[in-house]
Amino acid sequence: MPYSSSLSDSEWEVLEPLLIIEILPQKKRTRPSNWMKRDIINGIFYQLKNGCNWEDLPKDLPPYSTVYWYLHSVARSWGN
Repeated sequence: MPYSSSLSDSEWEVLEPLLIIEILPQKKRTRPSNWMKRDIINGIFYQLKNGCNWEDLPKDLPPYSTVYWYLHSVARSWGN
């Protein structure tokens, strides 16, 4: 279910190549991720736009712990 904060297909086409150069860091993991990068980005945008508690992210987005980890990993790597 798309939200007003979700990326359109044309926006995703612009952003996706930038993710290949590792804007989103690789997580150390023992199994493949269940979530696509687009879902993670949509989760970040949803939380930033709506200002909800992390635990209140909709259930069709990745778990809040995953979205939170990626957002704060990017912020740390940029020195924020």
